[in-house]
Amino acid sequence: MTEFGVGTYIRNVVRALGRLDHDNEYFLVGSPARVQEIGPLPPNFQTVPLLERDTEPKGYLEFRKILNRLGCDLVHIPQLFWLPRALPCPYVMTVHDVLEHLYRARDHSGLRRSLHFHLTRRVLKGAARIFAVSQFTKSEIEKLFGIAPERIEVVYNAIDERFLRGHATDAERQLIAERYLVSYPFLLYAGRISPHKNLNRIIEAFSALKTELEKERKSEDLKLIIIGDDLSGHPDLRRTVVKSAVQNDVRFLGFVPIEVLRIFYDAAKVFVFPSLYEGFGLPPLEAMAHGTPVVTSNTSSLPEVTGNAAVLVNPENVFEIMRAVHRVLVDQSLREKLKQRGYEQSNRFSWDDSVRRILSAYEQVAGGTGNRSLATDASGPAGVHRMPA
Repeated sequence: MTEFGVGTYIRNVVRALGRLDHDNEYFLVGSPARVQEIGPLPPNFQTVPLLERDTEPKGYLEFRKILNRLGCDLVHIPQLFWLPRALPCPYVMTVHDVLEHLYRARDHSGLRRSLHFHLTRRVLKGAARIFAVSQFTKSEIEKLFGIAPERIEVVYNAIDERFLRGHATDAERQLIAERYLVSYPFLLYAGRISPHKNLNRIIEAFSALKTELEKERKSEDLKLIIIGDDLSGHPDLRRTVVKSAVQNDVRFLGFVPIEVLRIFYDAAKVFVFPSLYEGFGLPPLEAMAHGTPVVTSNTSSLPEVTGNAAVLVNPENVFEIMRAVHRVLVDQSLREKLKQRGYEQSNRFSWDDSVRRILSAYEQVAGGTGNRSLATDASGPAGVHRMPA
C-alpha cells in the first residue's frame, strides 16, 4: 500500500521535532526498524525497543515498565484508540478522525460497540490535551464524546517534504511509462481502499465520463488509475469495473512508494477524491503541490483543507462527480486557476508550524522549567516525554 496514515504522521512530527528542539530529551519507543525509517535525528533522540504492540496486554505492560524506568514527564499517543491508559505520567493524544465510531462500529454487536465507545471516551477524558487534525475533527470529538472544546487544540497535518521537490522530470515520467506502462492521459485516485473512500462511485463517474467524452470525440484514450492498498479484500470494486464496462480503462496499481507517487500526482490530468469522510485528507493537498487540479467532496474536513483551490461535489451524486471532472478536463482557464490556487493552498500547511504548537502544548502540560524528555512510540499508538529535575 502507499504511505498513508499514522506512520506518515509520526515520521513527520518526529522529524520536525528533531529540527526544532535540541534541548528536551526524546525517547522513540517501538520497532527499531520503524524508527530507522524516520532518518537521522539529533543526539537528544534515543530509540527504546518495544517489539510488542502496546494495544495488546503484553505490549502495554512492557510499555508501562519502559515509562517507569525512563521517568518520563509526558507521553504523546499519536492516534485514537480504546485501551484505557493508566500511565505514570500525563499523556497527550492526536485524533485523526472518529471513523471507527461512525462506520466500522456497525459491524459489531451492540454490546461490543457500546463498550468500545465508553472505553474510548474514557481514554479521551484522561488525556491532558487532545490534538485534532482539523476543526471538523475537533467538532466531531466534542459532539460524539462530550469533550470540552478548550481541551482540544487544532493542529493541522501537512505534506511530506518529498512531495515538495518540484515537478517530475522527463526522465521520471519515462520511468512510469517503462515500469508501469503508463503513457496515456489519466485521472488519479490515491489513498486507502475502503468503503468510505467512495471508489465505486469514482468508477461509475469515470464510466459516464468516458461515454460523454466519446460523444465529444475528446480524450478518448483517458484512463483511471487507482493507487492504494491491496484489492483482495474488495471484490466489489472489480465487479463495479465490469458492470460499468471500463475493464480496459481502469488500472489498480497497489503499493507505490512516495518517490513514484509524486510522479503520478504530477502527470495526472485531474486528481479525484470524493471521499465520504475525512478527518483531514492529505492526498488532495499532495496533488495540489504538483499543480494538479482536484475534484473532491463538499463534506467533512475536505472544504476546510482544500479551501477555494478545488472543485467541490456531493460525493453521493455520481453525475455531479462526472460533470465536475469533465469541466476540469476541458476548461483550460479553470485548470490554470485551480493550479495556482492549489500551490498557494498546499503551502498554507507546514509541519514546522504544527509542531511548534505541539511543543507549546508539551511545555504547558509538563510544566516546570529546564529540559524535558519525551518518549514516543514510533511504530504504534504511543509516545513519551520526560523532564529531568
